[in-house]
Amino acid sequence: MKSRSQSLADEHAVKLELAAEVLTSSGRLRLGVTGWSMLPAVWPGDTLTIESANSEAVSDGDIVLFRRDGRFFVHRVLGKIVKNSTILTRGDAMLQPDPPVANRDLLGKVVFILREGRRIRPRRNLSFSSRAVSAAVRRSDIAARVVVGVHGRLQKLFVQNSNHRASACQN
Repeated sequence: MKSRSQSLADEHAVKLELAAEVLTSSGRLRLGVTGWSMLPAVWPGDTLTIESANSEAVSDGDIVLFRRDGRFFVHRVLGKIVKNSTILTRGDAMLQPDPPVANRDLLGKVVFILREGRRIRPRRNLSFSSRAVSAAVRRSDIAARVVVGVHGRLQKLFVQNSNHRASACQN
């Protein structure tokens, strides 16, 4: 009999395969973000619109989706290794780059970030303030928790204000 953790791992693997199949067959996928590795460019709660892409279709600075060890990762392209068609990636909030990503594991490129009702095109380069936040988060779990907490509170305020404006317009 399978353990609960093994059953959850199997369920997760099926979801990953289904998402990869949707992206391959339709060329586009929307994916909700839960992790912190791309702070501040991508936040937990964002929804990413991803288009299918291979290593030839991505450039330095693009944010890409790839799979590794039964998980999805969304990280920024640092460069390409042409001789073996791999790309080098790293999460903006991560200290170390990822191991090279093989073309077969690259699923697509982020074309839009949906946040607070807005559609944002990802930037290839971080602004000075975003680089500062990224550096702080990269070096401190406490900083990461504070940044995510403040962002979450601001999102709640945004939703409350939006709801308040909508109800005022209806009256």
